[in-house]
Amino acid sequence: MAEGRGELPPQPPLHLSLPPASKRPCLRPAPRGPGPGPGPGFPNSRFRCPESLLDCAAKAVAEKWAFERVEERFERIPEPVQRRIVYWSFPRNEREICMYSSFQCRVAGEEDGLPFRRGIRLLETGCVENVLQVGFHLSGTVTEPASQSEPEVTHKVAISFDRCKITSVTCGCGNRDIFYCAHVVALSLYRIRKPEQVKLRLPISETLFQMNRDQLQKLVQYLITAHHTEVLPTAQKLADEILSSNSEINQVHGAPDPTAGASIDDDNCWHLDEEQVREQVKQFLSQGGYYGSGKQLNSMFAKVREMLRMRDSNGARMLTLITEQFMADPRLSLWRQQGTGMTDKCRQLWDELGALWVCIVLNPHCKSEEKSGWLKQLKKWGDMDICPLEDGNYGSELPNITNGWVSRTDSLARPRRTVFTRAMEACDLHWQDSHLQRIISSDYYMSPAYQREGESLLFNPQGLPLWLDHVPTACARVDALRSHGYPREALRLGVAIINTLRLQQHRQLDIYKHQKKELLQRGMTSTTNLEGWVGHPLDPIGCLFGTLTETCRVEDDSTMDTGDPKPPVYHHVPVWGCPDGGESYLALALEVALMGMGQQRVMPEGLYAQDKVCRNEEQIVTKLQEMELDDLLVQTLRKQAILLLEGGPFSGLGEVIHRESVPMHTFAKYLFSALLPHDADLAYKLALRAMRLPVLESTAPSGDMGHPHHGISIVPSRYPRWFTLGHLESQQCELASTMLTAAKGDMLRLRTVLDAIQKNIHSSSLIFKLAQDAFKIATPADNPPDITLLNVALELGLQVMRMTLSTLNWRRREMVRWLVTCATEVGLRALVSILQSWYTLFTPTEATSIVAATVMSHNTILRLSLDYPQREELASCARTLALQCAMKDPQNCALSALTLCEKDHIAFETAYQIVIDAASTGMTYSQLFTIARYMEHRGYPLRAFKLASLAMTHLNLAYNQDTHPAINDVLWACALSHSLGKNELAAIIPLVVKSVHCATVLSDILRRCTMTAPGLAGIPGRRNSGKLMSTDKAPLRQLLDATISAYINTTHSRLTHISPRHYGEFIEFLSKARETFLLAQDGHIQFAQFIENLKQIYKGKKKLMMLVRERFG
Repeated sequence: MAEGRGELPPQPPLHLSLPPASKRPCLRPAPRGPGPGPGPGFPNSRFRCPESLLDCAAKAVAEKWAFERVEERFERIPEPVQRRIVYWSFPRNEREICMYSSFQCRVAGEEDGLPFRRGIRLLETGCVENVLQVGFHLSGTVTEPASQSEPEVTHKVAISFDRCKITSVTCGCGNRDIFYCAHVVALSLYRIRKPEQVKLRLPISETLFQMNRDQLQKLVQYLITAHHTEVLPTAQKLADEILSSNSEINQVHGAPDPTAGASIDDDNCWHLDEEQVREQVKQFLSQGGYYGSGKQLNSMFAKVREMLRMRDSNGARMLTLITEQFMADPRLSLWRQQGTGMTDKCRQLWDELGALWVCIVLNPHCKSEEKSGWLKQLKKWGDMDICPLEDGNYGSELPNITNGWVSRTDSLARPRRTVFTRAMEACDLHWQDSHLQRIISSDYYMSPAYQREGESLLFNPQGLPLWLDHVPTACARVDALRSHGYPREALRLGVAIINTLRLQQHRQLDIYKHQKKELLQRGMTSTTNLEGWVGHPLDPIGCLFGTLTETCRVEDDSTMDTGDPKPPVYHHVPVWGCPDGGESYLALALEVALMGMGQQRVMPEGLYAQDKVCRNEEQIVTKLQEMELDDLLVQTLRKQAILLLEGGPFSGLGEVIHRESVPMHTFAKYLFSALLPHDADLAYKLALRAMRLPVLESTAPSGDMGHPHHGISIVPSRYPRWFTLGHLESQQCELASTMLTAAKGDMLRLRTVLDAIQKNIHSSSLIFKLAQDAFKIATPADNPPDITLLNVALELGLQVMRMTLSTLNWRRREMVRWLVTCATEVGLRALVSILQSWYTLFTPTEATSIVAATVMSHNTILRLSLDYPQREELASCARTLALQCAMKDPQNCALSALTLCEKDHIAFETAYQIVIDAASTGMTYSQLFTIARYMEHRGYPLRAFKLASLAMTHLNLAYNQDTHPAINDVLWACALSHSLGKNELAAIIPLVVKSVHCATVLSDILRRCTMTAPGLAGIPGRRNSGKLMSTDKAPLRQLLDATISAYINTTHSRLTHISPRHYGEFIEFLSKARETFLLAQDGHIQFAQFIENLKQIYKGKKKLMMLVRERFG
């Protein structure tokens, strides 16, 4: 065997033909037979002899000892022994090959594109050939079959291994990835599945030792001849150095042998391409959580956990590489400079990173020097300015991991806590405690019966062990045990923690019973829980739940075949060592989840911490919903629900809670749905108590509590801001909706739920949503409506109307229309009620234009199938409403009131008189013109004239407002007056002259009045002369004078600031003015004089005056 060891690259294998591979399962136990070589064995037989003592010893040595140590220990190692050690040194577990060739842990049912799956396919299709094992070096060729776009390619593969770990790989495909390529997988699995078909040779140095000089020379010359283009320069260089007596190569005893295995000083770990780990993490981080990069990084974290579970030292090594790249992320400094928080996806990745480091340093079997190295590195990262803080860049009082104590000091004096702080604190924890050692080492560790009297810190009254520790820290120990491949020990400690929580819960209940009267009188409490377990950075409840349910999970073979994700299936597994045998790990998992979710805890500070509480709560509820409840689980559920209701200040569902306590709505919704089929009274009691949201109680105004602020809390500044308030209120609404749906048809329960909604929900938008939900459930398409639930929907709708009456809400019109629809479904009495009490529900405009109009529509009458008395009752209420609204807001309601009162003469006259009374004070000309046109349309021209006259008194039309929107109304009013007769025209013209100063509008009115005779409307009792009116006589004379005066004034106004580009337009204006002047008897003289005056006054505008002379002389 070679005495020195160097590092030479593996040489390409020789091409040998092998028999085609036979098909095998994807995973199978490592070969237990002795394999090739000396010794008995029947590898192809169903029955095998026990392994020989040589094989047993060789397996142990091959896994634990470097081969150099074997050589040093024994002066001469027989060749059969060497062969067995070399044989057993190759990895024996396919799961390890899978771990290093794909992100996913499962090896069956995965996508075909994964290297492991592709490697299996290459192996099973006979693509692996020329397999040769020389010492600790395996080589072979793997042929990639031809595809539509690629020809067939053969790759040379070389693998070095030591102590059942692959230490280096080389493949001709040039794969650059974290994981092994499919060709390395295929060759590795060939060696594991078909060891008897692999030619095995001792390390090449042993073979060379057996040759004489001539054989060695022949070997070298044949090797150079076969590969002269590649090795000739190297061979000559080595020959020159060997022939030189002073060369470095002659100073070393022996020669390197790449097939002789590792030296004693070499690290015994699997091959991991560190550069590729760095590159891929850097690439994923640069994508900012998009394009699936967040999923890929989470897969890398899962790979670290998988390595830890296999007790692979590369787990910590890989996490270190990942952390280095996370700390090198350029966005960290950018976020710090800008003072902005990192994205939510990125924040979750940092949380997982910190939790993994806690897991790493809590390895129960790590060496002290390893832990010291990790602590040094963690401190280095934590001291960097850019290191993210644990609470998401918001300062808060977070307990120390080792004792859960909070220092109530000023925020400036608080220590800076980074995402690595908990891991650094965990470095102070150890596993040497004798009580802890006994808990995790035995299922039957109990106190003696004679020691169970009185209280004990180590055992409960039943003698079962307790573990009194800060709960998140204790759960971190459980996670560490589970993650490092000690599931049984993790279960034992988890059960001890749950027994401790149970004992604490009962003791807290006893304390509360003595203080209950005092607390109920005060009406509130201060929470004693220093930090919440739900939303905690270490996720203690999720950790315990996962540990306990993992052992109860039933593996579904169909999922392995199809690859489709299915919800987990659980079965009860008795707790090992339980004295009465009645405990189940599944029931314990449910119990601890309920304990954690029901813990009363103060809402943490900061957006991220609050969001994390909500997200973690929903994750736990999702897991709980996957559990199919049987009698034992329902019994556990009922027991814990009762304890939570009676739990006082330690329970979020207790009778009194802190004002800043995290609401229980999401949790209560799960409990309600789960308990309802088994204990409806308990389900309703629990859900109704959970409806409260005390943070809003003392500050909620009587008006709307809708959310234009999008979830920013309205609590006073002395309390932390509730950034997730909008989400919490929506969860409160979901709980209420669930109860309403379940209570359908039960009047008493519906009334109780309705009272809780009206008392506890302060957002009009959410109450409106509940009303809509109740309406939808109460009116199924194929069945008659549920009148009790309809009434609930109506009451909720009425509350929404009252809440939003005096505040702005962009959905107000929708809400009003919906309420009328709901009242219509309820019936006539509901409609009459909202019409009679409109002033508490609607604005006058809404009451007339939406409510009364809809109620009086033909569709509503048909929908209710009303008889004549009922229609009259409804119409009378609508008319009364219309008159009341017109009195209160005539500007906006008068027209609607007139429309609604059309069929009742007295009501119509009353509405008209309201309009007349309001015309002189509050109504605008546009409103009056609109009502006047309505009156003309309804056949009341004289009333229309009166209203139009009143409108004219409010109007003022300047000389330059020739596009004013009221011009059409003025023309209509004058046309109406003209059609009524000379008297009406004479009455309207003075108003027009006073209000209208625009020359073109006045001339248009004048022209229209001279075209036809007045009085064509044919008012009964009046005689129409049929003669055209003269402009020289009243009333048109006054209008003509006003028009001429307006033209003169407008001309002077326009000439003051006229520009040359408007000269042509001005000449046309004068032409229209001349037409008006000529309507007077001496109009041509007046116009000529007017032109002369212009020439004198504006003689400086020579070009313009020249144009005036050309046109008008």
